Amino acid sequence: MTVHVIGGGLAGSEACWQLVQAGIPVVLHEMRGGTRDGAPITTDAHQTDGLAELVCSNSFRSDDWQFNAVGLLHEEMRRSKSLILACADKHQVPAGGALAMDRENFSAAVTETLANHPLMTIVREEITTLADKGWDNVVVATGPLTSEALSRFVLDVSGEGQLSFFDAIAPIIHAESIDMSKAWKQSRYDKEGPGGDAAAYINCPMDKQQYEAFIDALLDGPKAEFKDWEHVPYFDGCLPIEVMAERGRETLRYGPMKPVGLTNPHNPTVKAHAIIQLRQDNALGTLYNMVGFQTKLKHGAQAEVFRMIPGLENAQFARLGGLHRNTFIQSPKLLDRELRMKAFFAPSSSEAIGQKHVRFAGQITGVEGYVESAAIGLLAGRFAAAQALGRDLPAPPETTALGALLNHITIGHLEGGSFQPMNINYGLLPPLDAPKVDEDGKKIPLKERGRAKKRLMSLRALQDLQDWLNIA
Repeated sequence: MTVHVIGGGLAGSEACWQLVQAGIPVVLHEMRGGTRDGAPITTDAHQTDGLAELVCSNSFRSDDWQFNAVGLLHEEMRRSKSLILACADKHQVPAGGALAMDRENFSAAVTETLANHPLMTIVREEITTLADKGWDNVVVATGPLTSEALSRFVLDVSGEGQLSFFDAIAPIIHAESIDMSKAWKQSRYDKEGPGGDAAAYINCPMDKQQYEAFIDALLDGPKAEFKDWEHVPYFDGCLPIEVMAERGRETLRYGPMKPVGLTNPHNPTVKAHAIIQLRQDNALGTLYNMVGFQTKLKHGAQAEVFRMIPGLENAQFARLGGLHRNTFIQSPKLLDRELRMKAFFAPSSSEAIGQKHVRFAGQITGVEGYVESAAIGLLAGRFAAAQALGRDLPAPPETTALGALLNHITIGHLEGGSFQPMNINYGLLPPLDAPKVDEDGKKIPLKERGRAKKRLMSLRALQDLQDWLNIA
């Protein structure tokens, strides 16, 4: 049985990989690279037609599996033979304690691996409906930039409204245009990353006067406005920097511009009032991403405002920031524990039609973040493979990061009818009591018990994951 996957982002690519590894033929339908009314199909955020293109950041965030929930998710995916994590590891660049990669080489590796697999067929076309396809096993992984036509179809057949929220992209700067007589390289608290580099970020310091002037310019700068989206909420994990500033003048100093854990070698005795960090964006180290500087400032204003930052007075931008819309479904109402749509509704009718062959994966399901999206793609691929092979596959335990994400989007509580995107975090996993003694029987100081608790939860997760993988 051939499985059809719609969408070649991280979730769709990972779903394809899990399927072909199980011996299942796959047809991947990706609209980028195709045409609509004779014109090339693009999106508001993508710049290429490569599979698994990274558009917001090149970072998968923390890679620390012992004490960080997203690092735990990395490790679970590695142990589940994830293509996305394998390519990320192969093309990583220095990023302190984070897992970041050269975005072009990463996408190229995913594309090449799938394109060269004998069970894979990649078709560059837009899918606008499933009503006339007759496909027996489908994974919809169209992501936050689902085309309008397919969005309307999903809206019709789900019997539910869709939700949207703003998402924003941070600027990228040419490294050679950064004034290193004012900036310096250092990771916060000198923490080493996966590649062993403790100086993965470029830091630009501000004194109080410079910070206040920057906030004024940020608040006064012209913003992109999209009237059709006026009442759509932002996701807190990817707020535009000017929206954060609107919440209070000190907000940025306690967020992406916090000055802690860093010492300016040009002036070591003076503590900066605020610090802007730039993270390496490609393997050559020629491009740097402004960390946490997602923005809806108009392009002309961006260059003017960001060149107020010490060290960036002559910054040359490889890419300015931008704004796009994300779309997701009411997954707890619509999807079962295998990520299948529970029922289709005939358009303009309340009649439900059983549909146990259409799955959703990735960010459209209400997970937030690259890694989380790929993780749901991994699960959708495994569930679809089991169905194709006539097998039953239980959901991963809720004690794992994979299982916790699945729980959130399939049985998560709808507070006031509102279902919102979620990053992986330890709060989604069943709790454990904080240990009072370590493995050697030594008393753990009270302030360190929370950290010790996270490690125990991670160890439990990996053990329970292995038990699931043994039967998956």
